[in-house]
Amino acid sequence: MDIQNSDRKAYFIGGGIGSLAGAAFLIRDGGVSGSNITIYESLPVLGGSLDAGGNPEQGYTLRGSRMLTLNIYECTWALFNTIPSLTDPNTSVYEETVAFNERVKSNAKARLIDKNRAIVDSSKLGLTMANRTELLKLSESSEDKLGNSSIYDWFTPSFFESNFWFMWRTSFAFSPWHSAIEFKRYLHRFMQEFPNVETMTGVRRTVYNQYDSMILPLEVWLKSHGVNFMRGSTVTDLDTEFGLDPKTGSKKVIVKNLVYENAGNNKTIKINDDDLVFYQNGSMTDASSYGSMTSAPKFYTKADSQGWTLWEKLAKKYPGFGKPEVFNSNIAQSFWESFTVTLKDTAFFDQMEKFSGNKARTGSQVTLKDSNWFMSFSLNQQPHYKDQPSDVQVFFTYGLHPDRVGNFVGKPMTECTGEEILRELAGHLKFDYDVVFGNAICIPCRMPYITSMFMPRLKTDRPLPVPKNSKNLAFISQFVEIPDDVVFTVEYSVRAAQMAVYELLDIDLEIPPINKFDKTLKVELETVAKAFH
Repeated sequence: MDIQNSDRKAYFIGGGIGSLAGAAFLIRDGGVSGSNITIYESLPVLGGSLDAGGNPEQGYTLRGSRMLTLNIYECTWALFNTIPSLTDPNTSVYEETVAFNERVKSNAKARLIDKNRAIVDSSKLGLTMANRTELLKLSESSEDKLGNSSIYDWFTPSFFESNFWFMWRTSFAFSPWHSAIEFKRYLHRFMQEFPNVETMTGVRRTVYNQYDSMILPLEVWLKSHGVNFMRGSTVTDLDTEFGLDPKTGSKKVIVKNLVYENAGNNKTIKINDDDLVFYQNGSMTDASSYGSMTSAPKFYTKADSQGWTLWEKLAKKYPGFGKPEVFNSNIAQSFWESFTVTLKDTAFFDQMEKFSGNKARTGSQVTLKDSNWFMSFSLNQQPHYKDQPSDVQVFFTYGLHPDRVGNFVGKPMTECTGEEILRELAGHLKFDYDVVFGNAICIPCRMPYITSMFMPRLKTDRPLPVPKNSKNLAFISQFVEIPDDVVFTVEYSVRAAQMAVYELLDIDLEIPPINKFDKTLKVELETVAKAFH
């Protein structure tokens, strides 16, 4: 073990998957002692946007659910192949996930449902020749040419009525006003999924929700190595100065002190020049708020949470640290609402299985294409929570247009209680509310910045994981610049953390390269054939 690294201290601001992964890389590949690593998290629970909570009595909560695949997410699976499962210490989380998906496979039979409650033949993508040309033109354009343009700048109106757009959009949560660059990156990164877009056969899930299946095992592993977790602690400031980098002889930003608040008390930690600070700048779930069966979620902004303040301070002082205002200045274009439903009987799952032909977990995702709220939902394998009783079922749903008036409830989703949201869902499916949701608990969650990382931007609007003018500060989040990879994925945070750790510690190991399935002849031919279907 490298003695210098074993004595080095590291501090992580934010307790999301990026920080947890970064701590693991420091220990596993950098020889840093776990007892010298501290993770500060404002919330009482770790996991960041992958958190989960609740119980069967008051209802479970899940702000989001990530779609996974096994043929990409290279850094994520390489990491979790070294993290033991909580159910079998001789099996890794990766091996556990692979085995689970061998048993329960996706093959959606009701990917799109129209206003008549008819299952749409979504194998027909509905693209015109002009749409295909537009897709090709965008996918082959350079990022410099795309600039900060939006998706709707590259397509005619008919594209946004195609089955392909409905399915691709709800698989990844795009809206027409989002970044054309990010849309292009998704087209390339997930091109191997294009031929199966209607069945979602390439989608993989974890055994439970991602907090129970990924965050908890990683947290337990880090605890076993002595990592310090400071929950309920918010880092409010970093004292920085320009110092001489002995390796290059140039002046670089050095963090000297870390200031955090805990239980109303401010504390300062001295940072030595050889210590490291990793910051999860920005948050897609910042300023989230929950409702209940009888109340709608409150309307919060960054003024209520202060979640962007530190990044704004740093960016104002140092060029190269990004432009947070590009991502956090238009809530109307970055928010949507999700809701988690806890059921005390099987009526809803039974009726959906009969209607769709899919058992829970095998349908992946159902989109109500004519819903004013543009709702989608998925029924996962049960139990979805480790502590979930056998007589309880849970599912997750979201609406990409929560500001619009519902088809069956005469007000926007943002103003609706959990009960009203369930009545809207039952109306679309033509299910009897009292039968399927009579014993349900629905907890809605409003997320002002959930797709803020999709906002149109330039390359320079996001900092590199380690900015060129930084000596001991790294950024590890969905708001950093990683060529070719796609935000709104677990992989992006894990890859950013690995890049930052390896660069700051000069670790001479290969970071798993991004698989270029879009460059293989087989995938290219299958994609072209599908586009003409």
